[in-house]
Amino acid sequence: MARPPATSRRATSERILDAAAAAFATYGPHAARLADIAASVGIRRPSLLYHFPTKERLYAAVVDRAFRQLGDALSQAMSPGDSFVERFDRVLAAFVAFIDEHAELARILLRELLAADGPGRAIVADRVAPILDVVERFIRIDGRGVIRGGLAIRGALLQVASGVVLRAAAGELGEALWGPNDPTYALAHTLFFPDTSNPSPAQE
Repeated sequence: MARPPATSRRATSERILDAAAAAFATYGPHAARLADIAASVGIRRPSLLYHFPTKERLYAAVVDRAFRQLGDALSQAMSPGDSFVERFDRVLAAFVAFIDEHAELARILLRELLAADGPGRAIVADRVAPILDVVERFIRIDGRGVIRGGLAIRGALLQVASGVVLRAAAGELGEALWGPNDPTYALAHTLFFPDTSNPSPAQE
């Protein structure tokens, strides 16, 4: 039997990754079943294993793809051309939008952070730290003279980011816990900038 064309294989792989991300977020990497993931894509388990030979490989691919997409989105938002505050707001908006659109990633992140021996813990560490490094360097260099003096940039970044992730992972509870208005932009501006009298356009 002839092998399917590369474009077809990539399309199937992407659909498998989408279904796997939802399954891993809902059930965790241990309880999620490959047969169920395959069925949700409309293929059989052996076909899934053709693309991803083990559950561990599939889980690693899900996490890796998500962080590559996030890194690309943030890099684009940091592109020079506008003022630092405008680019800062773009980065923040890109992160919030990405997490809102990939709520399953937020739940996977929380699972891995809470699990002492989660299968994706090393993957998350390998992917999260470089993204934090890039954003921290952007703020430290491009925001010099604009951001609050003496600010612990990485700590402030993690405070804002963890709130976004937790709110997305909470799902329907998010509004009950945080209220109807997303406090992310106000919190970020309060933390990073000495003058918060002018709200970010992204808050509107």
